[in-house]
Amino acid sequence: MQIVGFILRLLLLLLGLVFFAALLSMALFVLLLWLLRALWAKLTGQPVAPWRFEINRQAAWQRFYPKAAGSAADRTRGAAVVDVEATDITDVEPKKLQER
Repeated sequence: MQIVGFILRLLLLLLGLVFFAALLSMALFVLLLWLLRALWAKLTGQPVAPWRFEINRQAAWQRFYPKAAGSAADRTRGAAVVDVEATDITDVEPKKLQER
C-alpha cells in the first residue's frame, strides 16, 4: 500500500512539473513575441505601442439590463410613491415614543 501512495505522489509531482514547464514556456514565448515586436518597431522607426485588450463594458451591462433607463415602465413606478409628512422626534421623551 505504501508503494501505491509513493507512486501516486510521484505521478502528481511529475504532472505538476509538466504543468509548470508548460506555463513557463508559454510566458517565455509571449515575452519573445513582445521583444520581437518592440525590436521591429525600433528598426522601422515607429513608436513601441503597448498591447491593449479593450473591453466593451456597455455590451455586458446591456445584456443584463436590456431596458433603457428612461422607459415608460420606470416612470409608472414613480407614480406609486406617496408623499409623507416628516415628524421631528428629537424633543420627544423616550416614554412618549413607545406610546406612539
